[in-house]
Amino acid sequence: MTESLLQNETKTHSPPFSEAMAQRLLSTYGSPLYVYQADILRQTLDDITRSIDYPHVQFHFASVTNGNIALLQLIQQAGWGLHANTPGDVFLGLKAGFTSDRIVYTGSNLNRADIQQLIEWKIERFNFDCLSQLQDFCEYSGSQPRSIRAEIGLRLNSPELTGDSRIGVRAAEFGKAKEIAQPQGLRITGLHFYRGTGTNATSAFTQAIDRLIAIAQLLPHWRTLDFGGGFGYPYRGGAVFDWREFGAAITERLSALSRPIELVIEPGRSAIAGCGVLLAKVVSVKWLGDRQIVGVDTTVSNLSVPAVHGGYRAIATWETDDVSRHETDICGNTTYSRDYLGRNCWLPKLKIGDAIAILDSGAYGYAMSSHFLHRPRPAEVLIDAKGDRLIRQREDYSILLNGQVF
Repeated sequence: MTESLLQNETKTHSPPFSEAMAQRLLSTYGSPLYVYQADILRQTLDDITRSIDYPHVQFHFASVTNGNIALLQLIQQAGWGLHANTPGDVFLGLKAGFTSDRIVYTGSNLNRADIQQLIEWKIERFNFDCLSQLQDFCEYSGSQPRSIRAEIGLRLNSPELTGDSRIGVRAAEFGKAKEIAQPQGLRITGLHFYRGTGTNATSAFTQAIDRLIAIAQLLPHWRTLDFGGGFGYPYRGGAVFDWREFGAAITERLSALSRPIELVIEPGRSAIAGCGVLLAKVVSVKWLGDRQIVGVDTTVSNLSVPAVHGGYRAIATWETDDVSRHETDICGNTTYSRDYLGRNCWLPKLKIGDAIAILDSGAYGYAMSSHFLHRPRPAEVLIDAKGDRLIRQREDYSILLNGQVF
C-alpha cells in the first residue's frame, strides 16, 4: 500500500446532513445505504456546463461511474448526453430517456454481437481504439442491406499525451484507418483523447491542447474533438481540477481555428462523486493500544478503494460529547484481510449503533459493487426537493442463487 494511502487523516470532515436524518434513512431503508443528493448533482452539472463558453460544446456523462436510472434521468434533464463504454451503458441510457443521437460510444474489444446490438439501438457515433475493431465494424456495415450512418472517431494513443496506454490508435495509423473506412462510405471525423483515470492536475489537460489539435488536423475530415474523460475528483482534499481554467484554454484554442470544431466533454466521477455517500452502522469497537478498530456493516465489495479508483474516501461522523480524536481503522464485516473502508482516520470514540458517512461515493460505488464475499448489495436512495425515495431495492440472499443450476 502506498505511503499516500497510509498517511494519517487528521482533517475533520463534516457529514452531509443531520444525524437525525442519517438514522431515519437507515431505519427506513436499512443499512448500509447509498444516499444521493439531487441538489448537489444538479449544481455540479451546472458548474461544469458553465465553465466552458465554447459555442459548439456538448457534455456527455460517463455512465461507467454510476448507472442508476433515476440519476441518469437527472443528468438527461440537465441537457447532457451520455458517454458509453459498454453496450450495458447504452441499454441503461436508453431506459433513462437518452435518445440514441445523444449517446457517444467509446469502448474496447467489441465482438460482432456487440456491434450488431449497438447498430440496432441506432447508435451513430463511435470512437474505436484499434484498427481491427474499425475493420470489424466496417465489415459488418458492408454486410447490411442498408448503409449504416455513423460518425467514426479514433481514440488516440500517443505516448507523449496518453502515457503508456493499451488503448488507442497511433497517428501513424490514421492513413490505414482511412483506407479501412472509405470503401463503406465512412469517414474518420473525430479524435478522442483520454488523459488517464482520475487526473486532478488541470495542466495535464491544458498543456495537451495544442499538440492534440495538431494531431487531429492529420485527419482530412476532422470535425469533432472528444476531449474525453479522466477528469479527477479531490478525494480527501488535494489538487482540484479547475474547470474554468480548462474551459478558457480549450475555448481560446478551438475558437482560433479556421472552421468550427465540435467539442465533446465526458465528465464522470467529477460530475457525480460528490453527490453520494455510503451510510453504515457501527457494529463493533475494539482497541489495539491507542488505535480504535471500528467494525461496520458494509464491506469493500460495496465501494472501490485503493486498488481501483482514488484511494480511501473521507469518513465523517456526527458530534459526540467527547471532542478528542483517535487514530481509527474502519473495517468491513468480513474476515478478508484487506476489508478496510478507511485507515488511519482520526475519529471520535465510536459506539455500536453509531452511523458513519463514507463521503464522495457517488462514483464507482454501486457501479463497482459486487457479490464478492457473498453479501447482497445495499439499497440506493435519492434525496430531492420532495423528500427521500428509494431508487434501487436492497438485495436479499436469494440474489446469490441467480443463474445457478443445482
